[in-house]
Amino acid sequence: MEVVIVPDAKAGGELIAGTMAQLLRRRPDALLGVATGSTPLPVYQALADQVRSGAVDTSRARIAQLDEYVGLPVDHPESYRSVVRREVLEPLGIGMDAFLGPDGSAEDVQAACEAYDKALGDAGGIDLQLLGIGTDGHIGFNEPCSSLVSRTRIKTLTEQTRMDNARFFEGDVDQVPHHVITQGIGTILEARHLVLFATGEGKAEAIAATVEGPLAAVCPASALQLHPHATVVVDEAAAGKLKFADYFRYAHVNKPDWQGI
Repeated sequence: MEVVIVPDAKAGGELIAGTMAQLLRRRPDALLGVATGSTPLPVYQALADQVRSGAVDTSRARIAQLDEYVGLPVDHPESYRSVVRREVLEPLGIGMDAFLGPDGSAEDVQAACEAYDKALGDAGGIDLQLLGIGTDGHIGFNEPCSSLVSRTRIKTLTEQTRMDNARFFEGDVDQVPHHVITQGIGTILEARHLVLFATGEGKAEAIAATVEGPLAAVCPASALQLHPHATVVVDEAAAGKLKFADYFRYAHVNKPDWQGI
């Protein structure tokens, strides 16, 4: 696992977007896994800037969704399908025909979970999966004590996660669904490159547990320790509780230029 400490969210977004752009130059039809929420927005904005400038071509790129609320209509403004369309697909000029996502409005939710897991495999797997992290260490919606080999499935959100997400539902926690479809940790670990992006002091404890703590289901993100190519990008605030922060800075500055992240 590589840890990259950046000055702020803008710098982190530009770094990750640059990595995505390099991937797309090597493989124009790469499948990019995207996360929702406020943290990854600087990534999408920086990548969209590169598209507008002609520095990268996304015309053949494909986008895969990490998770989805259960029970929201697909056209609901806060369904993650709508959010991804609004924040990722449209700014990058990518059509819905290049989008993969679970059907959270399906009558048979279990079948929808299995179908999405299969669709990811049939598409050749995710080349780069962008992840956020919850204050409790969850990735996707794999809440604490999720199986580290879990597949795409339905999960019940913790009350804390629902409260955290109420800001997207007019501040009303009662509007936040109780259930989601999420890629499982085992599914996430199949991506070729995992990039976790975290900013702010509120994520510092979760990042320390992910990077320096034991591999444990109580901190689902610690499963990144098992991955052969996992990168954790954090701003100074989110790095605040890392004991080895100085080493991480030194290692990044002194790595070979060709290696990237």
